[in-house]
Formats: sequence, C-alpha cells, structure tokens
Amino acid sequence: MAVQPEVEHPKKAFGWAARDTSGVLSPFQFSRRETGEKDVAFKVLYCGICHSDLHMVKNEWGNSIYPLVPGHEVAGEVTEVGSKVTKFKVGDRVGVGCMVGSCHSCQSCGDDLENYCPKVILTYSVKNIDGTITYGGYSDTMVCEEHFVIRIPDALSLEAAAPLLCAGITVYSPLKYFGLDKPGLHIGVVGLGGLGHMAVKFAKAFGANVTVISTSPNKKKEAIEHLGADSFVVSREQDQMQALMGTFDGIIDTVSAQHPLVPLLALVKNHGKFVMVGAPEKPLEVPAFSIIAGRKTISGSMIGGIKETQEMIDFAAKHCVKPDIEIIAVDYVNTAMERLLKADVKYRFVIDIGNTLKASS
Repeated sequence: MAVQPEVEHPKKAFGWAARDTSGVLSPFQFSRRETGEKDVAFKVLYCGICHSDLHMVKNEWGNSIYPLVPGHEVAGEVTEVGSKVTKFKVGDRVGVGCMVGSCHSCQSCGDDLENYCPKVILTYSVKNIDGTITYGGYSDTMVCEEHFVIRIPDALSLEAAAPLLCAGITVYSPLKYFGLDKPGLHIGVVGLGGLGHMAVKFAKAFGANVTVISTSPNKKKEAIEHLGADSFVVSREQDQMQALMGTFDGIIDTVSAQHPLVPLLALVKNHGKFVMVGAPEKPLEVPAFSIIAGRKTISGSMIGGIKETQEMIDFAAKHCVKPDIEIIAVDYVNTAMERLLKADVKYRFVIDIGNTLKASS
C-alpha cells in the first residue's frame, strides 16, 4: 500500500498540487525529507511559472505523476544545512532550477553537464533515489543536495532571479555553447515569450545585433523600445523575411507551438546555427535540402549544468539582465495558467510564495 505524501517524510510541507489531467491546482499537504549531511534546506519565497509547468500539470508530455507540485524556478533563503555542506550557511539567498540530483559518475556529470545525465533527477514529478516522488517549488520549503543549489547574488532580487533558473539558463547556454555570444553577430530570436525575451536580453548583453522574429506585429514596439532588440520581422510577411535571407549567424527558436522551420532556416547564413529550445508537442518537419544547402546546423539545447547556471546568474547580476515579471498570489495560479496558455503575460509569472502561501490550520 502506497505511503501518503503527508507522512512519507518527517518534515511537514505545504503547497499547491494538480491531482489529475485537468491541471487544476489546489492546496496540498505533503512532506519533505530530513536535511541530510550534504543537503541544504530553504524557505521558498518566490517561484516562477514555466510553460513546462502547464504541460506537466495536464500530462501533455505523458510522464506526469500525480499529485504533482510544479515549480522549478525556485528562490528563497537557507534555513538549515547538513554537516558536510561547505558552500552555504543559514540565511544565504539561494535558488533551485530544473534539477535536484544526478548520478555524479557519468561523462556528462564529469563535464559539468548534469542536465544531460541519463539519471538526472528533475525537481518535480519524477522518482528520487529513495523511490519517493519529487515535489517542486509551488510550496513552502525545499530540501536539496548542496551541489544543485545556486547562490543568488545580492545584486539580483529573489523574484527576478527565480525565472533565470530555467528561462535564463535555457537561452544563455546555447548562446555560449554555439559561439553566439560574440559582439557584432546577428542573432535571431523566434518568439517573444518567457524564453524569447530572455534570449533578447542576454544576446544584447553579449553585444549582438538582435532581430526578433514573431507572428505578432503588435509586439514590435515592445521588442525594440522596451527589450532593446535592434529590429523586428513578422514571420508571416514574405517580403520582410525575404529581405533577411542568409543574414543570421544564429537563431534561437523559443516557440513551443507547432510552426514551420523552413522559412526560418532560410534566414540563417551558410554554416550558421539554428537552435531549438522550445518544445512543441508534435514532431517538426525539416526537408533535407533546407540544411544541406549552406551546411546549416539544426541543434537543440536543454537548460544547462550547475556550473554554467551559476555563471549565468552571476553574469545576469553583473550586467543587469533581469526578466520582466508579473508577481502573483498563489491562489491566482490557476488563472495564471489560463493566461499563460493564451500568452497573456509579459513575460513571466512569479508566485509570491513567502507572502501568500498559507497552510490551512
């Protein structure tokens, strides 16, 4: 007989969870493990809402485990550290992103790429090494292995830091890895949502010339005047797309909905790079000649390792790269999910956990 979530661990915890594929979230009593010798326990103060949270609460990727407490853009303050913890102390400002564990022994882990470890343990809705299910940051507390905890610099507010732990690293990592972080390069950003607006900000911080590629003409003013993009093209306007053919050193595609790639690939220079970071539910079609002609590369990238995530957040603090956020109370989360589905947010919801999540008496 399965152990109930509220008693499977010694420490009581409280959050909001989805119980089934309706995706509706409601208050949830559960528990966290004791703080182990290499663990950091912290009070959750803010948690971003990622588009993948929406997919997961509705089991749209087919791997959700209910009850499901979402949230992998988690920021807070350390309340307890284990006896062998060396990097953190009580009171430190910390965060946890998409991972809370890995094998520590494979080549990916050795290369500081825990995100590609075949045994990576995601922050929520997977089995942990003790067989229990991981629960995310829509909750009052978390306990995490020290290695997977990120230090948040004083120059970043916790609410601004939270979305960087997924949205930020998801675009920072491919820009760095594929050499698209050099001043003067022409970088395209497809889509202007949670990921897209961060891609614009990081690419500009690297000194790139940035063009936003969008289906929505009404986003042009926002992209250029507010986010700092150099230009804007409407992907449905063939004359605008034609004028930019073969001009991009690289494109970061952040769109999670089904969309044609061939017109976008035509914008990339010979030997250029097209990187997918969005995750559409259905396969995307890529005719061979769209990449053969010009020796173009289509690649993917998924978040980043812990070392690079710390590098990213330190870079963001130094260069004042911050997400545009809308802070909400936890009881607004279902409405926020509905708005997220309609792309009705600029550009990331962040739940004020510390002030609005209250356990029932």
